[in-house]
Amino acid sequence: MQKLLAANWKMYKTREQAESWARSMIQALPPQGLSGRSVLVFPPATAIAAVAQVFSGHPSLSVGGQNFYPGTEGAFTGEISVEMLRDAGAQWVLAGHSERRHIMGEADALVAQKVLFALEHGLRVMLCIGETLEEREAGKLTEVLERQLGAVFSAAGKLDAASLAGRFAVAYEPVWAIGTGKVAGTAEVAEAHAVVRRLLESFAGESRIPVLYGGSVKPANAGAIVHLDNVDGLLVGGASLDPQSFLQIVSA
Repeated sequence: MQKLLAANWKMYKTREQAESWARSMIQALPPQGLSGRSVLVFPPATAIAAVAQVFSGHPSLSVGGQNFYPGTEGAFTGEISVEMLRDAGAQWVLAGHSERRHIMGEADALVAQKVLFALEHGLRVMLCIGETLEEREAGKLTEVLERQLGAVFSAAGKLDAASLAGRFAVAYEPVWAIGTGKVAGTAEVAEAHAVVRRLLESFAGESRIPVLYGGSVKPANAGAIVHLDNVDGLLVGGASLDPQSFLQIVSA
């Protein structure tokens, strides 16, 4: 399975800064693409078009949206639709990121609704799941991941691996290791990814859905994490803001 290296810029970068970053990436990569790897960038909505234009035609680079509303159009002030994201050049969307769940209050049911809506309307989806420190210490890792994944698959009725091929990925992100400087140890990452893999086999019928790790990923730990069993890529936050730092992670 090809490794997917994803960058989530969160609420950083103007259009000019985003375009400069994208050009740095293009200049550093071979024109024929990356061997066994692909890069996906989630810029802020205002910069999606700028990054997509720079990436246009490159076989290893794609762009996604960080958030969207599960509706085609309407009186939803401040929201953005999947059609608007596609029009800007997005091919992917994030759903269920811990900051959306814990800061913006998005419940499992809403996350599931968003996942299914985006899939139905032609976008690929990266679903983020993960436990808080309290849940981890209480031994609820499997319970939390099963609840978050189960919300999507139970809402779908029938959503199997064949229908999701190339259209769906899961990013495991321990909430306690996001933006805190704390990093899950390789044993903890391996344990969680094995749980996610088993759950996907149960819910979707097989295990080839990509599972990425996200949580204070940096050049120093990326190589050790990305080569673990059941780790199919990385979702990188702060360390992706500097193109050279992210290139080191891609090279890992």
